[in-house]
Amino acid sequence: MPLAFSASQELQLSVAEQVDRLPAYLNNEERVVKALLDAKQLEPLGPGRWRYSVTHLQLFQLQIHPIVELSCQLEPGSIQLQALDCQLEGLGIVDDFQLSLCSKLAAGPAGLQGDATLGVQVSQPPLLKLVPARVLEATGRSLLAGILLSIRSRVGSQLLEDFQRWCHES
Repeated sequence: MPLAFSASQELQLSVAEQVDRLPAYLNNEERVVKALLDAKQLEPLGPGRWRYSVTHLQLFQLQIHPIVELSCQLEPGSIQLQALDCQLEGLGIVDDFQLSLCSKLAAGPAGLQGDATLGVQVSQPPLLKLVPARVLEATGRSLLAGILLSIRSRVGSQLLEDFQRWCHES
């Protein structure tokens, strides 16, 4: 029986200055993606496609290194990221690992609004067969929530700083 766990995060962030320029900023794909995620861990694959090498994660005694292929879709005043594929290094032989990500960030009347859901479905790794599934799922939910929280933090600091820089440059 596969393990399945997910986490969600919502965002309401006020922007004090030049909120009317947020829609134009959010339609600058490369700039926004690099502000949302660590630019050093991103590789462009083509229009609207990116490879993101996630920082090593610790799960019990295992080091996990996900490499996610992302799709970026722009709509007027919003940007949406979705996971297309994910390769997982560090869990040994795992044939059925699936990662889902659906996130959206949009300009609103007072600032930024967003939501993200991150989910994983995977068979129990052989190295963790003695750990109860409910413990692994609770740990997985906590790990995913931490990832989303760090991205939310980046939006609140790095993305807003980049937006202000962009406003002053243009």
